[in-house]
Amino acid sequence: MDGLRLRPVQEKDLEYFVTFAVDRDEVGNTWQGFRDPQAPAKRFAEDGYLGQETSRLIVEVNGETAGFVSWFVGSYDEKTKYWEIGAALRPQYRGRGIGWRAQAMLTDYLFEHTPVQRIQAATQPENIAEQKSLLKAGFQFEGVIRACEFRAGEYRDLYLYSRLRSDPSVPVDH
Repeated sequence: MDGLRLRPVQEKDLEYFVTFAVDRDEVGNTWQGFRDPQAPAKRFAEDGYLGQETSRLIVEVNGETAGFVSWFVGSYDEKTKYWEIGAALRPQYRGRGIGWRAQAMLTDYLFEHTPVQRIQAATQPENIAEQKSLLKAGFQFEGVIRACEFRAGEYRDLYLYSRLRSDPSVPVDH
């Protein structure tokens, strides 16, 4: 897709992050309640959203902010690290093939610039679009993580996907 790129967060993006913290329609089915609208400015001042343990990049399409991708560190054994990634697109950019491409680009970027062996992502069972997006981005379905997320008043399952360094990269220009 022409015009798609990932870039560091800029001060002008903070208004979008505030909207994301307080507007249920912007978030969609992953809404987990209101968040601190001052938090984006505090985080940006701290490290520009490029931290050692958690980071974000803006997904831009033809110069417009389409959403963001994020990653945070995890470990199953407290010594071997992996990244868990996520993507959030503004409603008008969903369903256009941007999400899977952005996640594939982020995964390639992380494999190129960090020594992790594993990158994983989780999504809700009802989020069929994200499941398809992860598969298109080269991830493999691993299984169900039962009752791991509290959302909308109840504990819910998530589906876990992963891509390993040895898995093939996926071209994003088709």
